[in-house]
Parts: sequence; structure tokens; C-alpha cells
Amino acid sequence: MLPVAPALADLLPGAGLRRGSIVAVHHSTSLLFALLAEATAAGAWAAVVGAPSLGIVAAAEHGVAVSRLALVPQPGAEYQAVMAALLDGVDLVVTEPRSVRPDVARRLAARARNRGAVLLSLGPWPSADVELHCTPGAWAGVLEHGAGHLRSRPVEVHARGRGAAARPRSASVFLPGPDGRVSRGEKRAAAREEAVG
Repeated sequence: MLPVAPALADLLPGAGLRRGSIVAVHHSTSLLFALLAEATAAGAWAAVVGAPSLGIVAAAEHGVAVSRLALVPQPGAEYQAVMAALLDGVDLVVTEPRSVRPDVARRLAARARNRGAVLLSLGPWPSADVELHCTPGAWAGVLEHGAGHLRSRPVEVHARGRGAAARPRSASVFLPGPDGRVSRGEKRAAAREEAVG
């Protein structure tokens, strides 16, 4: 089991990323980076394949240990070979599955399960063990005269899947929180109660 931030632990079976599992993250690179942050900080290695829009600066801002992150932005015709090699030797492998054929997806999933790697998909993946979706809220921050800094955003993260993840779960979190990392959303509920009271 690879660790995740405490704010996300309740969403995953075993409170972490199970080795050999496939996790699909829908429409949220912030959530993807939040999943990578704790594991890489604890010493796990990660790689991102075929996702040229994911940047190393954004990963660092979300707490990912970028010294343990490899980027293969455009593997081209060698996509399957690159993914297979990384699944053999890296703890967490991230990919964007836009043009992955179903038969290739099945082979890569089998390899991840066999080798004990976690395959994280930025989008749908056939037979994913866990699927995570975000419902974002409004950004908060210091804004004056049309300028300022956005600091945090509340989101609802919804999880569903197969096996131990079959029971749907949800959590209110800040993604990012005021410190740039994912944090629990209880503060949001408390702030709402104070405003009403």
C-alpha cells in the first residue's frame, strides 16, 4: 500500500493506493498531484507518460517530490513499450489514455497488477479498480479591485469502483488548501455555520 494524504485516505480501500491497482482520476490534475504527493514524499518513484500538459512546477506546488518524478511527455509509437518498462520499475505510473486501444489498456493493466505498480489514468480506463471524480466549488482568496491571489478551492471528491471500492464514498476537501496541499473540508462547514449563526 502506498500512502496518500489523510484528507483522501477515506476514499480508497485500505486508506491508500494498493499496489497492482488501476485508479482513474477524472477531470482533475490537482487531485492526481494530491495522490502522488504523499507517496513520493515517502520515497516512492512516479512517472508521467503521454501527458505533455502536466508540468513539473505544478506538481511541485502540490507537494510532489519532483526529484522522484520522471516525465515522458510524448512517447509516440513507443507508448506501449515505455509504459511496460515503467510499470516494471516504477511505483506509480500516470498516463492520459486518450488514444489507448482497449487491448493495449488490458495488457498494461495486467502488467501493473503483476508487477505491483499503481497505474493512474487521467481519464477513463477499462476495468479501473477505483474511479475518482471532483465537483469543484468557488475559489477563495484575497481579491481587491479585480486583482489578488486565489488561495484555495473546496471540492467534493466522489469515489466508486470494484471489489473493496464498490461502495460509493465522498469527501469534502480543499484542493488546494490554503497551504497549497489537499486538506479536509471541515473548515468549510464550520465557516458556513459561523456565517449563518
